This record gives sequence, structure tokens and C-alpha cells, in this order.
Amino acid sequence: MSGTSAALKPPADAVRPVRHPDAPAPGELLGAHYDQCFGCGDGQQHGLHLQARAGEGVTITAEFTVRPAHQGAPGLAHGGVLASALDETLGSLNWLLRTIAVTGRLETDFVRPVPVGTTLHLAAEVTAVAGRKIYSTATGRIGGPDGPVAVRADALFVEVKVDHFVENGRPEEIRAAMNDPDQVRRARAFEVNP
Repeated sequence: MSGTSAALKPPADAVRPVRHPDAPAPGELLGAHYDQCFGCGDGQQHGLHLQARAGEGVTITAEFTVRPAHQGAPGLAHGGVLASALDETLGSLNWLLRTIAVTGRLETDFVRPVPVGTTLHLAAEVTAVAGRKIYSTATGRIGGPDGPVAVRADALFVEVKVDHFVENGRPEEIRAAMNDPDQVRRARAFEVNP
């Protein structure tokens, strides 16, 4: 990505990311981390309903189809929706590290318009880890996984404790997520959030 700010460049002492041994297997569909998540949740009527799959190493591929509710200009995806798709994909990477993290910084380049009805093919990878900081990058392509780049982003995620969500989220949703009998879904609900 051209023009990436200094805040998104890993420091000299950063290390290569290591996939957690309990991470989903390559090719495995990750599913929604939380039903009400705008990015991946099935409970959001106008959400992205983004579908992410674990890749090799610390990589993710994902897809979402731009619907009429996602328009900015007539017939084209809203830039904020495209940034949300990139953020959701990048955030899903943290599940491969088994780290609870939040978006600290996201820089997005909009390369070409994305028409309504288009499926955006996203690919993301963690590039480095330095302490609590996780550096990652993503691209979104139209016309297929090898199609022309439409959007790209670099991001910095910061590892947090679950207390971050408990102290800042609405109590009724926090209680509902924490009381979910499905242990994996309960853990994933707090996977990533601003």
C-alpha cells in the first residue's frame, strides 16, 4: 500500500506471526463471531454477512456481495462499507492467533469503484507482531480472487483483555454473549470490536 503511515510500519523488533495450534484449519469457514456483528453476523439485516475462511499460515480469505443497502453513490458501494469489509476481514485474522484484539488504526486505499451486485474477494494476512500490537494487510478484488484490486488496507490491532468489552459494551448484550452455552461462540463474541 502506498503512503502507509509510520504507525503501521512494524518496529525493528517485531516478530513473524505464529498461527495458534488450535486455530481453525486452512479452508475452514470461520462463521460469525457474533450474531449482531455488522460485518459477519446473520442477525444484521443490512450487514455485510461476510464469509471468512482460514488460509495457510496466518491468512484469511473472505467474500461479501454488495447489496443495494450498501450503496453510497447510485449503483456503487459506499466507501465506509468497503472499509468495514476490510476491517472485518483483518479482524478475523486474530482468531488464527487466538488473541482478543481491537482495531487501533486502519488505513484504506480506494482503487476502483465497486458496483452493487459485485462480490468482493478479500485476502488478508498478519505481517508482524510486536508485543500487544498486531500488524496486518488486506486487499479486495472484483471479478474473482485474482481480479483487479478495488480496495486495500493496512491495519494495526491492539491486544486487549475481555474486560475491555465488559466495561464498555451494553450490559444486556455482554450478559447474553457471556451466557451463550456454546463455548466457542462465547469466546468469539469478544474476538474483535472497536
